[in-house]
Amino acid sequence: MMPPRKPRIALTIGDVAGIGPEVVAKALMDKRLRAECAPLVVGHPAVMRRACALIGSELDLVEVDGLSRVNWESSQVPCWNPSNDDAANVPVGQLDARAGRAAYDYLVAATRAALRNEIDAITTAPLNKAALHAAGLEFPGHTEILALECGVREFAMMLYLPPGDSVRSPYGLGVAHVTLHTSIRSVPGLLSTVHIRETIQLIANFLKRIGCPSPRVGVCALNPHAGESGLFGDEELTLIQPAVEAARQLGIDATGPIPADALLRRAVRGEFDGVAAMYHDQGHIALKLIGFETAVNVTLGLPIVRTSPSHGTAFDIAWKGRAQAAGFLEAVRTAGLLADSRTSLG
Repeated sequence: MMPPRKPRIALTIGDVAGIGPEVVAKALMDKRLRAECAPLVVGHPAVMRRACALIGSELDLVEVDGLSRVNWESSQVPCWNPSNDDAANVPVGQLDARAGRAAYDYLVAATRAALRNEIDAITTAPLNKAALHAAGLEFPGHTEILALECGVREFAMMLYLPPGDSVRSPYGLGVAHVTLHTSIRSVPGLLSTVHIRETIQLIANFLKRIGCPSPRVGVCALNPHAGESGLFGDEELTLIQPAVEAARQLGIDATGPIPADALLRRAVRGEFDGVAAMYHDQGHIALKLIGFETAVNVTLGLPIVRTSPSHGTAFDIAWKGRAQAAGFLEAVRTAGLLADSRTSLG
């Protein structure tokens, strides 16, 4: 019997001025990555060769001009540059519009390849939002670009901690956000019962996909003390509670709204498998405190698989050999797990 085909995972190198190329190069040195997937680097080959030289890697990188030229069974690592970029000349550790444009091109090309089923998943190294804007690309980040390319309106960003010492649920802990990259001032006006219920559904679907048969989803309150019966705000009564009830009617084991400080503690202790947070930092701060090195970003609601590490471009340590690849490796492993499940993230 032939062994099962390894998932084909595109590794986009992100902003070339940041730690992305180094992180990708270090991840490719890890034997576990090559054992679990067939990787494809999406980025400038000259930049990747410099990253390999920086860390003393003798990675056998081969340039390809299209995915039809990739030999997925080869011991060589294919590198595809789909951008007409000047990324090789970008100075390290600095904001540069050329790096923003190249990172965008890498992501869009990988996304379209995934939509054509030429690859099974994408794991993205970080891009820089200011560099995107400098290139005239008015996107808040990866998530919104992916949603546009995939033509979806119901999507969410999840920060996922795999099972381990940090969290007690046997399925890990996933925290998804009802609102994404936006100001705190704008959050209440962006919330709706429908959007909250959709986020709860996306969390439950993801958890089922990774093997959790009956996901337990806790739903954060927006206000301190869950609004204190309307004393500190009424969003809990008018928006969040109706969304929880709607999710229950769909058969989801949803509980809330619960004050976020209490809920995240209970979730880490194993009472919940997933959490719906109302805004970015409400979920991110808690999970990064307990698992920054292993937390994985997963974009929910897409017809493709996309994961990333939880860190940013880290210009302050870029191209100094100090970047760690643990988070990127965990993101690749999670992408492989999701790709093997053979169903969509929505």
